[in-house]
Amino acid sequence: MELKTDEQIKKLNTFGVDAKARNFAEIRSIEDLKQAREHIHQQPQDFMVIGGGSNVLFRDDYPGFLLRMMIPGFEKIKEDEEHYFVRAGAGEIWHSFVRKMLDARMPGLENLAYIPGTVGAAPIQNIGAYGLEAAEFIESVECFDMNSGELLTLTNEECDFGYRHSTFKKPENRHLVITAVTFKLSKNWVPNTSYKALAEEIEINSFPELSPQDVYSCVISLRRRKLPSPVKFGNAGSFFKNPVVDRETFTSLLRTNPSLVSYPLAGGRFKLSAAWLIDNAGLRGYRMGDVGVWEKQPLVLVNYGQATGEDIYAMAQDVRLRVKNCFGVKLEPEVAMV
Repeated sequence: MELKTDEQIKKLNTFGVDAKARNFAEIRSIEDLKQAREHIHQQPQDFMVIGGGSNVLFRDDYPGFLLRMMIPGFEKIKEDEEHYFVRAGAGEIWHSFVRKMLDARMPGLENLAYIPGTVGAAPIQNIGAYGLEAAEFIESVECFDMNSGELLTLTNEECDFGYRHSTFKKPENRHLVITAVTFKLSKNWVPNTSYKALAEEIEINSFPELSPQDVYSCVISLRRRKLPSPVKFGNAGSFFKNPVVDRETFTSLLRTNPSLVSYPLAGGRFKLSAAWLIDNAGLRGYRMGDVGVWEKQPLVLVNYGQATGEDIYAMAQDVRLRVKNCFGVKLEPEVAMV
């Protein structure tokens, strides 16, 4: 492990925010993590792990030890009559991993294509898109305990997955650093076209016989049309979670907003479209200096040039306040703000 101090991390976060980390190291092995743990014990300080830097907003310089997860590799570790089991290093680029699974004729993850970040970040956030969530395919997650120095393996159930949630997001578990993830992929591939926009994209293309590659291509086309490229405009994809409300709140909102976009959940709850709320609060295309709400997808906040982390944070707070004032609904950020 090579320890660096006052490391510039502008290129390591997709918002392109100009910031530095007091201490920094790239983690390419378990041994690197052991050395990082030893350093933290010798010089007590906070630490944080990033992958692709696509789900974090640095409001200022990071005062602790920033670890960039880069453990590579993947392999099929076993198979049975119904499934393939594939273990991937936490540093594998997520989209590249999805592509590799297709090339290896082990489909299933194609609805989650083109999501930025790494394999290790997928369980933390329980990433999801176009009708699927990562939790549906995760068999187990391997972790390194920064407190004890032990290696642990958590089952899918132990990960406590929920909407954009897992046990790894709990404050009491932040000492667990994901090192590898094992995925369980069905040999009997069935396309998931439950998401309306994806179903429409597939219908437009009129595929003679729908394949995993076709779904993959349609997902990429949809994401490219809706989302800005971080290469051109700094962003972290969807900035806000879709809020979940009870039936009473939903019924009241629907009465005054008949076009409200929502999705029914178990227990009489409803997930509301955060994009619809932001759009109907009049914020589509809204700008504050070099920060803006993306015209094609209101869930996305964009750095148009020289915005600071504090500028983007201020925009996020402003959007939350305006949505709360318009609809009485509180938006929660999907992006970690540090």
